[in-house]
Amino acid sequence: MEEKHFGPVWFIPGENHGIYPFCNSVYIEGPGILIDPASDRKRLEQLREGPGVNEIWLSHWHEDHFLYLSLFKNIPVYISEKDAPPLSDLDTFMDAYGVGSEEEREAWRVFLTEQLHVHPSKPTGFLKSGETTQVDGITIEKISTPGHTPGHLAFFFKEQELLFMGDYDLTRFGPWYADVESSIKDTLASVESLKKIPAKVWITGHETGLYEEEPGELWDRYLNVIDVREGKLLDFLAEPRTIEEITGAWIIYGRPMEPKSFYEFGERAHMKKHLERLMKQGAVVMEGDRYRRV
Repeated sequence: MEEKHFGPVWFIPGENHGIYPFCNSVYIEGPGILIDPASDRKRLEQLREGPGVNEIWLSHWHEDHFLYLSLFKNIPVYISEKDAPPLSDLDTFMDAYGVGSEEEREAWRVFLTEQLHVHPSKPTGFLKSGETTQVDGITIEKISTPGHTPGHLAFFFKEQELLFMGDYDLTRFGPWYADVESSIKDTLASVESLKKIPAKVWITGHETGLYEEEPGELWDRYLNVIDVREGKLLDFLAEPRTIEEITGAWIIYGRPMEPKSFYEFGERAHMKKHLERLMKQGAVVMEGDRYRRV
């Protein structure tokens, strides 16, 4: 992927095609606003030196969107108020993900701090959904898009007709909604709302990242992943299964991933969201410690 400029709004591609733990960033020339500093360390260092970074905006609180925040010490950091608590404290961070046991938390603590070098950062202030910022002739609309996280924000650059969608990334992997306050229902609603915004350029947080033509069928393919996951889960529940057996089927990731404590957690958390949804629909029942398709 190559960096591309749309007037003062720059698409900064992430390392390794923006695949976790990296993401694609957006830089706004003039005001020096950098959104989601987890793309390419060398390029972000260059931006810091010139033309300069004066503010950091975060689309949400996940670690793969502030990976290189430490490069910008003493630079004001802004995020939605709903997503601010996990950013400020590592234990709150793990609570928001839903990491429970001490064994899991210790493995996460090592992974986050020693491998990803994640450290708590208290935001300077809050980005308010529905609010419009006008700076240096650039109009930026902050759009509430809950589901992935409760305070996830998208940003629409009016003059450039450009929409940055954060982690509604249109990848083949599909949506992530495994956090404690994530929601499949809200994810569906947020993506549908993003489809209606009159953009001509779309930027996402991961992988392809830049779309200069209407994504078209990619919207439906992305959301259809939810139904595919659910269909596989229902097939697996033809016989009663424990949550451990369901997790071990690797319906989300397709195969065991490393570090196991991290990806096994994600697998289990996603499956719990689907189980909750299917039980509300009456499609699945729980008998003892096992789940079964009705």
